[in-house]
Amino acid sequence: PKAAVSNAVRDSKVWNIKGMTAKAKVFDIIAGGRIAVLNATEAFENDIYPAYRGVLKRGDKKTVAMFDLSGDLIKRGEIGLFSEVRDALEAKEGDEVIIEHLERPASIDYVKKKLDGKVLEENEIDVIITDLMDNRLSQIELAAFISAMYIRGMSDAETVALTNSIVKSGDILDIGKKPILDKHSLGGVAGNRTTMVLVPIIAAAGLYIPKSSSRSITSAAGTADTMEVLAPVDIPINELKKIVLKTKGSIVWGGGMNLAAADDRLIKIRHPLSLDPRGVMLASVLAKKKAVSATHVIIDIPIGRGAKVQDMNEAQDLADDLIHTGKELDMAVEALITDGSDPIGIGIGPALECKDVLEVLGGAGPYDLREKSCELAGKLLELCGKVGKGRGRAVAEELIQNGKAMKKFREIIEAQGGDPKVKIEDLPIGEHKYTVTAPKNGRINHIDNRMLSKIARAAGSPRDKGAGIVLHAEGGDKVRKGDVLFEIYAENPAKLNFAIKALETWNPIELEKYLLRSIR
Repeated sequence: PKAAVSNAVRDSKVWNIKGMTAKAKVFDIIAGGRIAVLNATEAFENDIYPAYRGVLKRGDKKTVAMFDLSGDLIKRGEIGLFSEVRDALEAKEGDEVIIEHLERPASIDYVKKKLDGKVLEENEIDVIITDLMDNRLSQIELAAFISAMYIRGMSDAETVALTNSIVKSGDILDIGKKPILDKHSLGGVAGNRTTMVLVPIIAAAGLYIPKSSSRSITSAAGTADTMEVLAPVDIPINELKKIVLKTKGSIVWGGGMNLAAADDRLIKIRHPLSLDPRGVMLASVLAKKKAVSATHVIIDIPIGRGAKVQDMNEAQDLADDLIHTGKELDMAVEALITDGSDPIGIGIGPALECKDVLEVLGGAGPYDLREKSCELAGKLLELCGKVGKGRGRAVAEELIQNGKAMKKFREIIEAQGGDPKVKIEDLPIGEHKYTVTAPKNGRINHIDNRMLSKIARAAGSPRDKGAGIVLHAEGGDKVRKGDVLFEIYAENPAKLNFAIKALETWNPIELEKYLLRSIR
C-alpha cells in the first residue's frame, strides 16, 4: 500500500507573483536536485535570490525547486529547467511555467533545534523527511541536519522515529505472509556475495525472503549489479509481490522501487561528507527491512583492517544497537560479527562474483563464501524458529548438497526474467587479462579490500559486467617470486591499461616486511 505521507507542495502556503510566468528553457543536465534558473535582474525585482525555493506549475503538474540566477544565459521571461525539474513538470521547450513564492519550511527550525542539542519529536522528524522528499530543503540545510545528528547524537526514540519516517516516505511491500526474513551486510568486504547464496537457501527451506539490495557506490559491485548478470533486478513492486508469492524469494534492486525512498536521498548527503551518524545508519539499515515487512533479520558486521568497522568493541556496540532498535520496531534481529580483513570468494566484479555463486550453489566454489553464507542462513533459520538452535548451519549445507538451493535459485532467476538454464561458461567475463605476480618471496600480510575494489572499478566494474579481479592468494599464504597473486579482467584494452597503470600507486596486496638492523 502507498504510504500516507503528506504532500508539502500541495499543503504549502504560497502567493503568486503577479504576472510571474516564464517560458521553459530545457537543459539536458542532471543537477543532483531540483534546480531552476531565473534571469537575475527579473528575480531580484520579484524578491527572489540564489538558493531561494519556490513552487513551479505547468498545467496540473507541480514541484518545488531551488533557484539559481543567470545574467545572460536566461533572458527575461524565461526559466531554465534542469532534468529533474523538467521530468517532474513533464515540460518541453517553450512551455509556460508559473512561478510562486514558498514560505520558509518549518523543518529548518527543527534542524536548528537539533544543532542546539535538543531532542526532536516524532512529528518534527516527519516534517523534515517530508520536506526532504518534496525537495523543500537545500543541500546545505540537509548537510546541517546530518551534521547535527553526527555531532549531537540521537536518542533511541529519535532513531525509531527516523526509521518510521523513512519507511513512510515510500511504498511498503506486504505479501500477507509471515514470517518474512531478511538479511543485511554492513559491507566493505570485496566479493562477499553471501546474499545470492543465502536467499535460495532460505526460500528452499520454505520461508519468504523478499531481498532488495543496493548497487555499488564505491565497491566493485553491489549485489544488485551482480544479480543483474543473471536476471533483471529493476522490478516494479506489484511484480515483485507476484515473484515472492510464487518462488518465496527475490534478489532485486531496492532503488528500482519506492521502498524507504528517503534513505537514498540521505545517503547522497552522507556520502560526500563521509559522515555516518549512528542513529541515521541504524535507521537506514532497518527502514529497508521494515519496508518489506520483515519480521526476522540477520545482520553481517564484518570487522578488521580495511572493513567499515575496525574492532570488536565497536562491532559489539553496533550489534547491540541494531538488536535493541529492531525490537522497538517489532523485528527480531540477530547480528553476526565476521572477519572482514580479507575478501570473500575469489571473484571481484559482477560476472566473476556470479561464477563464485553458481559454483557454491553447485556444491563447490570458494570455501569461505560457502561457509559464511551457510552460517548466516543457518542463524536466520534458527532465529525464526524453523530449526532448533545449533542445527541451522547443517540444514543450510544440506540444502546446497541436495541441489534444492540451486533449483530454487534458478526458479528465482526465471521469475525475474532471466535464463534459468544459465551456465558458468555463459557468463560475460572480459576477454582482456593482465596477471599480477609476487615481486619476491614472502607471506601475504594483508589484502586491501578497498584497493582491490578501486582496481576492479578502474578496469570497468561494475558498469562492465565482465570486468574485475580473480584472486589466486589470500592472507597468510606463503608465495614465491613469480607466483600469481591476482588477475585483472576487462572488456576493453583501454580500461585494462588504466587498471594496470593504477597498480603504480594502488598496492592491494602487502607482503610481510622484515626490518634488518645491525645492533652493536
